[in-house]
Amino acid sequence: MNAQTQTRDVPVAHKLKTGAEFKATLDDGRAIWVNGKRIASVFEEPALAAGVDLVASMFDDQFKPEFADATTCIDPDSGAIVSRAWQVPRTIEDLADRRKLIEYTSLKTAGTFGRPPDLAPAIAVGLLAYLPTFKAKKSLIDGCAPDFAENIERYVAFGRDNNLTASESLTGPQNDRSSAKGSESSLLKVKNVEKGGIRISGAKTVGSISAQANEIFFTNLGGIRETPAEACIWASVPIASDGIKLISREMVSHPGADPFDHPIASLGEEADQFIVFDNVFVPTDRIFNLGDPTAMQYYGPVCVFAHWHVLTRLAVKAELFVGAGQLVLDVLGTGHIPAVQGMLGELIEYAQTLRAFIYAAEAKAKPTEGEVMAPDVGMLTAGRLYSIQHYPRIIHTLQELCGQGLVMRFGKAAFENPDIGHHLKDLLPGKGVSAEVKEQLMNFIWDMTSSSLAGRVALFENVNASPAPRLRERLYNEVKRDRFVEQVKTLARMP
Repeated sequence: MNAQTQTRDVPVAHKLKTGAEFKATLDDGRAIWVNGKRIASVFEEPALAAGVDLVASMFDDQFKPEFADATTCIDPDSGAIVSRAWQVPRTIEDLADRRKLIEYTSLKTAGTFGRPPDLAPAIAVGLLAYLPTFKAKKSLIDGCAPDFAENIERYVAFGRDNNLTASESLTGPQNDRSSAKGSESSLLKVKNVEKGGIRISGAKTVGSISAQANEIFFTNLGGIRETPAEACIWASVPIASDGIKLISREMVSHPGADPFDHPIASLGEEADQFIVFDNVFVPTDRIFNLGDPTAMQYYGPVCVFAHWHVLTRLAVKAELFVGAGQLVLDVLGTGHIPAVQGMLGELIEYAQTLRAFIYAAEAKAKPTEGEVMAPDVGMLTAGRLYSIQHYPRIIHTLQELCGQGLVMRFGKAAFENPDIGHHLKDLLPGKGVSAEVKEQLMNFIWDMTSSSLAGRVALFENVNASPAPRLRERLYNEVKRDRFVEQVKTLARMP
């Protein structure tokens, strides 16, 4: 029984926040710099505030019957309604149910939030999936000995019970990588141990949605051959922790714009943050690895749920491209042209292929040692590789379908101007639609493919997925080939 059904029949306790309650959690004195100036709160910057409004609407949607099944589920332990963001999939059916939330948040943001609020919880669940391994590991930093497995379980429960919004940053600052010393200098490190926890300093980067979330979930990724013990850490702390400074990148959206002109860019954005940790205190119970380099090797298995999230979001966005492409054919009356049909076919091929990778990854899912159902990593990596290789071509194809429509956009004010608006209305109608409706479609496609926001998203997709050579290396290491080798040896009659 899903949350939507149960709430219709019998009143059930919930552990959800409203949009207003979520916004209140962000008024906590967090230290944010935008355009080189510190702002008093996340609501002071229009692009951040608009993004917060969008996320807040997701919280409110949890209470609406039409969205309840996608956004919430019943906690099997307490029987309360909780966010699907913290759902732990134990079966293949659970994976399909959890995917509903990914599809929901992807549609809500038109796929432009690369790290929506339900992504970081997927990494916490990834740690839970390998609980026996983390139970067996011990701290290698003297004076601090957390029970990693107990902390992981407690954190997932904390996130679930508090409808927590978390961000994540796993990569370090971009700097001189020509030497191991340069790479090591960028790592977040333990500086000292004190009663109840540790102090860390360093920085993380590309902290998408961090300024608009409650927590930051972090670790250090590769780049050097051997990670020193003091840099071997998985942990999470509140964004408003003393010593954390958020330095925002340049804003690229159009908050406050008329939705006619910018239907997507007017929604704001997740503004990536450079996150400085200056002697930040991390409580013992928020530490999931400390000092053990072997635990750092679990990045791939732990992040499989995050990679599944990324591929699902890209599939949803690909389907939006198909829908937009079909509408272009409809309003321009070009659907009878074979070459144009072929171009739309290319968009359909891309979307269908991404869906196939997702469904295959779920169909081949297997339980982890922690009895969490994990999608097949080989299918996910191959799907992510396919997605980034073809993404630029898909964008270009959709742009080509639009012709001059993307170049010649005028805005709502021009249509409403009595001196010139009638010319636009008379000379630019589409097939069966007004000139204004045709422009609304072109404005949507502009925001998705050609605007500054679209440019940032395209760059993010490539960086977020890892470069194609790195993904091919992962395929080499992840996909077992012994069965294929034996089949060839048998058919070739080799010993």
